[in-house]
Amino acid sequence: MARMPYIDPATAPERVRETLASTPVSLNIFRMMAHAESNLRSMLRLGGTILSKQQLSGHLRELAILRVAHLSCARYEWTQHVPIAESVGATAAQIAALEAGDITASCFDAREQLVLQFTDELVNDVRVSDPTFAAATREFSSREVVELILAVGYYMMIARLLETTGVDLEAPAGGAILESLRS
Repeated sequence: MARMPYIDPATAPERVRETLASTPVSLNIFRMMAHAESNLRSMLRLGGTILSKQQLSGHLRELAILRVAHLSCARYEWTQHVPIAESVGATAAQIAALEAGDITASCFDAREQLVLQFTDELVNDVRVSDPTFAAATREFSSREVVELILAVGYYMMIARLLETTGVDLEAPAGGAILESLRS
């Protein structure tokens, strides 16, 4: 149960109401985010660009997001992103391994394991180690490395919002959001 009330679009300030109306799906996370009305639109835009405009592959991005959700014990984030991960090529074995916390499982190739190791270090240590960073900059472009850092950071923030405010779990709608960003 949510620890704070959700913003009701019907009684929200006009800018918040318009922003919430522009989302492809009405989700509790958006109505909780709306408390920070001056940040809402920018937060949704940033999330949208992470999901649709990055050069980093969607598959690698979603593995990183699921890892963030697991490390953050963010069930809402996990539930919303499993279908997105599946839609960009994550296998059932990969999702099961991530849910079990096994980032070295044989279902992950070397690039995927590198992204997961990078994500772990970023979440747990703030600063990625020199060996992991060097491996990432050999394997990925500078743009992809920075996009990975931004994706992990954004979803860490979202996990903390979800868990601290107790956003109620909903049926997965991430696929609808991803589809709307593609059109």
